[in-house]
Amino acid sequence: MPAQPLPDFSTSVRLKYVKLGYQYLVNHFLTLLLIPMIATCVLELVRRGPEELISIYNSLDLDVIHILCSSFVIIFVLTVYYMSRPRPVYLVDYACFKPAASCRVPFATFMEHTSMICEDPKSVQFQTRILERSGLGEETCLPPANHYIPPNPTMEAGRAEAQLVIFSAIDDLIKKTGLQPKHIDILVVNCSLFSPTPSLSAMIVNKYKLRSNIKSFNLSGMGCSAGLLSIDLARDLLQVLPGSNALVISTEIITPNYYKGNRRDMLLPNCLFRMGAAAILLSNRRRDATRAKYRLLHVVRTHKGADDRAYRCVYQEEDSDGHCGISLSKDLMAIAGDALKSNITTIGPLVLPMSEQLLFFFTLVGRKLINPTLRPYIPDFKQAFEHFCIHAGGRAVIDELQKSLQLSAEHVEASRMTLHRFGNTSSSSLWYELNYIESKGRMKRGDRVWQIGFGSGFKCNSAVWKCLRTVKTPVDGPWSECIHRYPVDIPEIVKL
Repeated sequence: MPAQPLPDFSTSVRLKYVKLGYQYLVNHFLTLLLIPMIATCVLELVRRGPEELISIYNSLDLDVIHILCSSFVIIFVLTVYYMSRPRPVYLVDYACFKPAASCRVPFATFMEHTSMICEDPKSVQFQTRILERSGLGEETCLPPANHYIPPNPTMEAGRAEAQLVIFSAIDDLIKKTGLQPKHIDILVVNCSLFSPTPSLSAMIVNKYKLRSNIKSFNLSGMGCSAGLLSIDLARDLLQVLPGSNALVISTEIITPNYYKGNRRDMLLPNCLFRMGAAAILLSNRRRDATRAKYRLLHVVRTHKGADDRAYRCVYQEEDSDGHCGISLSKDLMAIAGDALKSNITTIGPLVLPMSEQLLFFFTLVGRKLINPTLRPYIPDFKQAFEHFCIHAGGRAVIDELQKSLQLSAEHVEASRMTLHRFGNTSSSSLWYELNYIESKGRMKRGDRVWQIGFGSGFKCNSAVWKCLRTVKTPVDGPWSECIHRYPVDIPEIVKL
């Protein structure tokens, strides 16, 4: 008699529900264990009755000294625990710069200007191919100085762009929150490539007449992930300055950084980077918890600068003709993947449910002790977060993270649409993405957001936020006039 074939368990058993059952059992193990114990104790107390309980209490023979000492120990322990807890950091609100229509650079305009400025036809063809595959749309914007032929990258024009994008974002934030400039205790500004004297932070202090004792910081040269570095710095300052507000500004000034040469690895930023800025108000005052949008849970920073390849993969230098620009290495995606892996290793235990941590641990042990060729287990971060904000550095960056983290198209929708509508706005792109999610009405109370940024050095930084209240769909902001058109289909190649 021929042997009966084994059933196809992948179809006969609903593995999806088996996995859900496993996750529920492991993640709620303590609850499932404590409920029977508590129920047993309650039933035993009810069975004994009040008279027997009173007699047991009297038999303990506790005097006043014992009661006072026990009370003192309990109060002391609770006080130490309360005082040693980190102060909560709330994101009260934020605002993103909305560029004017006059700054728009459609593909035809960009390539017409490029062909008139660039003398090498091969460089023009190269930029055309990059733009066709970039994932950018027709509404991205460049500062006024870059619309000149040739561009006018002067210090004055750079300051004019900085004042436009930064002051506009701060004004919108003040309008939203009712914040008085005199109530700003901490100011952190990050802009990687434009670092004038006086600094951008001093420019803001002068414009808004901030207090003379304000804690002011200006971060430069730290790349597209500097926005989360600024959040981390502000968080640390808020831990030691009770009752304070922190204003964080994230931007990149494009005007002085237009590359005029023909090196292909330096022409990429011309095609991808666009103007933008974000202003974020943080607070550690508990009374702000009622009006704040989010609470900061974790910030994890990974720096790969000790490796020479990682250090030079995003590098500012001069070409053979003396033109200054930013070179992007061919190894950039591999280095970014390695940095992301290190960052995930740190952030995973902080955010992943126990069911995912156990699966990862058992797989790791199996690879080490049993079979080194065993496929590594990739944790399901969708169980830890409802929303993902991946730095919109380019289509390849988003594609790689979607594949590595096994995310759906909806999870990376905010990143793709931000790249399409605004381009790579450097460190502020994460806030345009968060505003996209809010503008779609998807941010609910209790939702968790994972922001992931990459930057020169090479760095990968993460921030985890928890939504404190269901966010109403914004009536203003960068997406207010176009959100009804998104998401849009972005073809692999747009023929120019």
